[in-house]
Amino acid sequence: MSETTTDAPVPCCGDLLREVTRLYARAQRAAAECCGTTSTQCHILIELGRAGELTPSELGRRLQLEKSWISRALDALVQAGVVAKRANADDARSWVVALTAKGRRRFEELNATLDAHAERVLAALSPDERAFVDRALALLLRALRADAGVAVSCRPVLETEGVQ
Repeated sequence: MSETTTDAPVPCCGDLLREVTRLYARAQRAAAECCGTTSTQCHILIELGRAGELTPSELGRRLQLEKSWISRALDALVQAGVVAKRANADDARSWVVALTAKGRRRFEELNATLDAHAERVLAALSPDERAFVDRALALLLRALRADAGVAVSCRPVLETEGVQ
């Protein structure tokens, strides 16, 4: 590792991860604006593009968004002709949504735009740095997936808690 050229303190891992995700998410949102979608619609298009078809409830669970957000975004996407909804054969009380041909094209355009942005960001790295970052991101993804089912508290556990 090289030494830093400033006297600024090196951020702790949590700060660094939060800053990277904040900056990257902001840049990806800006890159996606060219596709004419809101952030919520963008997430829906990507999830439907990956999954094929889902119920709105499953979509909300996967995206961790409330039903009202999902419903409004889906209504706009249906009206735009990029998402189609049909009755759910497994549950008459719900319906299923999927991308239309137009929606599939929008999904592919969105993916290409976001991938191009990621490539622009990573192009600033040397081939060795890029290989290192690719490996680190794969490890981070594995850790995040392993942590996905763990309940997270908004407050630290005190040393005296749980001691009898």
